[in-house]
Amino acid sequence: MGMFMDVHINEDETLDDLQNGYMLIQKKNTFRFGVDAVLLADFADVKRKDKVLEMGTGTGIIPILLHAKKSPTSITAIELQEDMAEMAQRSVLYNKLQDRITVKCMDLKEAPSLLGRAVYDCVITNPPYMKQQCGINNPVETKAISRFEVKCTLQDVVESAKQLVRSGGKLFMVHRADRLVDIIYTMRSLDMEPKRIRFVHPSIGKRPNLVLIEGARGGNPELKFMDPLYIHDQNGEYTEEIYRIYGRLV
Repeated sequence: MGMFMDVHINEDETLDDLQNGYMLIQKKNTFRFGVDAVLLADFADVKRKDKVLEMGTGTGIIPILLHAKKSPTSITAIELQEDMAEMAQRSVLYNKLQDRITVKCMDLKEAPSLLGRAVYDCVITNPPYMKQQCGINNPVETKAISRFEVKCTLQDVVESAKQLVRSGGKLFMVHRADRLVDIIYTMRSLDMEPKRIRFVHPSIGKRPNLVLIEGARGGNPELKFMDPLYIHDQNGEYTEEIYRIYGRLV
């Protein structure tokens, strides 16, 4: 098996090659990682010395990408759903990353009291995008919890992040562009000052559908706009920057 450990893969799961030296276990028919997770891992300005927390890890894709690209000192990943947390933990074991990545099953609202306040350099999160009353709730509960604010709201996410990071610590988040007013208002009201923002467009000439945003606990009011990120070019192919971000993932 080389670098990989002999970890059980269930019948309803796939083992996917991330093309960066690591593998990921995912469910066949429920939540699978998307481009937003890959973009967030790239956007997060994580240093090698950092102690990182990821809230709502799902498949565990973001900690594995962060380790592969930026190799921070430690990454703790929390996930509310037991089966998803267990699956993410198996991916960590499969890749022999248990000394660098720890997966814990817990509610992010309880994370500050369980993990400690002001102990992380940065928090990373790809939270549920949709308000619970918006759209059609997904009948598969795993997908519903991942996509709708069923178990946590934007306020819960930012509040927990603020408590978990040290003074000056960072929050890196990907969200829907149409929630931007909610995001900025919530971050500022909780003293997690928005510092850097990047709009993600499906293609050139299309309006943005995602936003990448960085906040700093107790930061000074100044927001830096980065160049737009385009997923596809005029021919429908991935742009050069997307190829760069994905590395050999595409």
